[in-house]
Parts: sequence; C-alpha cells; structure tokens
Amino acid sequence: MSITVFAAIAGVATLVLSLILPVVVRPLLVKLGVMDVPNERSSHERPILRGLGLAVLVAMTAVGGVATATSAVADPEAPAWKFMLIVTLGSLCARLLGFSEDLRGISVPVRSAILLLIAVSTTVVLLWLARTLPLPENAGLDVGTLPLWFVLVLGVYGVLFISSYINVANFMDGLNGISGLHGLIAGLAFAAAGALSGHGWLLVMGVILAAGFAGFLPWNVSQPGAFLGDVGSYLLGGAVAITSFAAFVAGVPILATIGPMVIYFGDVGTTLVKRMRKGHKWDEPHKEHAYQRLQQLGMPHVAASAINAGFTLAASLLGLASFFVAPIWWLLLLVGGLALVVLYQVTPRLLAKKFAA
Repeated sequence: MSITVFAAIAGVATLVLSLILPVVVRPLLVKLGVMDVPNERSSHERPILRGLGLAVLVAMTAVGGVATATSAVADPEAPAWKFMLIVTLGSLCARLLGFSEDLRGISVPVRSAILLLIAVSTTVVLLWLARTLPLPENAGLDVGTLPLWFVLVLGVYGVLFISSYINVANFMDGLNGISGLHGLIAGLAFAAAGALSGHGWLLVMGVILAAGFAGFLPWNVSQPGAFLGDVGSYLLGGAVAITSFAAFVAGVPILATIGPMVIYFGDVGTTLVKRMRKGHKWDEPHKEHAYQRLQQLGMPHVAASAINAGFTLAASLLGLASFFVAPIWWLLLLVGGLALVVLYQVTPRLLAKKFAA
C-alpha cells in the first residue's frame, strides 16, 4: 500500500470518528456540567457547552495509534513510526492536561510545570531521534552533523516553542470556527510538506490533524453550538507545535514547518506587546486580539474566523514555497510572512471604515 493511500485511509477514519463521536461525548459533557460561561475575553453572550475537543482527542489518538502500530509492524527499522509515536503521545499529554483544566481547573504554576515537562520530554526525544536515525536528505537541518552546543540551543528553542504555542492556541480559541479552520489548514500544510520532503509520517500525521478538526467544525458552527474547550485548544496547540518541531529537526525547511503558525504567533505577540506598553498585566483577560476586533465590528464569527484562516493559508503557502526556491530566497519569503502579520493586524482598522459607512 502506498503512503498516499495509507494517509487517505487514516484521514477518512479520523474524519468519520470526529464527526460521530460528539453524539456520545456531548451527553457526557452535559452531565458533567462542562459549560463555558462568558467572561472578559469571551466573544459569546450565553453559556455554551465546551469540551467537545474530547471527541477530536479520541479520534486523533485512536487513528494515530493504529497508524503508528501499522507502520511499526510494516517496517520496524524505519524512523517513520518513531516520529509518529512521539507526535501522538506528546499531543495526547497536552490534550489530557487541557481536559483536566476543563473538568476541575489547574493552578497556573502546576499547569505551567506540566506544559514544560511535556515540551522538554518531546523535544529531547525528537532531537535524539533526529541525531541517531537515517533520514531523507532535505534543504533543512541535518541534526546528526551539528555540534552538541547547537543541538542544546535547538533544545531550548524546542521547549520554548512547544510550550508557548500550546498557550497561543488556547488564547486564540475565541470564535466559532477559528480553531477548527486553523487545525484543518495546519494539517494540510504539514501533509503537503510531508509529500514534498519524502517524510511519509508527516503526510499521515498532517492528514489526521486536518481531518480531526474538520470533523469538529460542523458541531462548532451549527446551533446550538459547542466549543473545543481547553482539551481541544491544548490538543490543537500541542499537535501543531510538536508536529512542526518534529518536521524541523527531521530536515524539513523551517519556513514550511512554521508557516501555519505565523499568524497565531503574530496576533498573540503583537497584542501582548501593545498591552504591556499600555501598562496592562500580560495575563489579564481582554478582547484586543485582531480576530476579536474583527468580530466586534459586527462581523459574524465564521466570517472573522475565515479572515484569520485566509491569512494562515497564505502564510502556509509562503512556507511551502521554500521547497521550490534556493535557501538564499528564504529571507524574502520570511519578509512576506511578516508582511502578512502586519496586514492582518491592520485589517480590523481598514474594515472599520467599511462597517462605519
């Protein structure tokens, strides 16, 4: 069986599970009383059921586990199943942390410590795999030939990268459709990067990620609606960040691995800087992200989420373009990505004139 067919089967299985599991999960969440009550950063006005990311968790973990086991049996010596295993397990740990937060809440110090533990463990294992396993040659890093001090720097980067993006995804999960579309686009971008780089495991895991969140979208945007909850946003952040870092250390060009994350990082980063310059506390609830400002113009949730998704898609395509040009041109692609961040930030201001007219 070709890797493309294998990925397609995994994607269909994940999509079907993600679509039907909420039928089982929703009554359980209602019984547990897992509701999202509006607060200072909420874009909704009434309590909404949250935690439906549990269905996505089960779907992605089940299919990811089967895909990993199948790959291990088919070729035990190949590096593919080992990367798939770490991505699946690391994402699962992030999901379970989010589910615990949904159920009873976790103190900030404990949550931060667990996030760091997840980030450290996945980073260390991924770097070890990249240094010891034979990997396809690509235009990106060859971790096996790097000096130890540089690998240690990569380790610090990986820990900060993974732990911070899980928080970023949680901050950005504030509109119907925004997280589902982000997971869909990021997954497809990783799948394309896997196909272009010869990393079959990345193709499979990207398709599973895209299908998992595509299955959640109808439940999120239809009435009466339901939210991912922390289980879903932590799942999204963990799966995207760990997959991205795994691809990076495996030799995939860095711009292709970070393209889907540029807009999310940019929105949270610029908003945080602006608020701190005004003297606000960084962790104080607010509604000043660009996607929130779009919604505050009177734009429907799905429309504002679609604008965010459009910019994410554009940044992802710029990242994938790095496969087709010499590394000397990557700087130009990076500038293009940063320009997208700036344009995205000013879009609410530009559209405000139209809505005011």
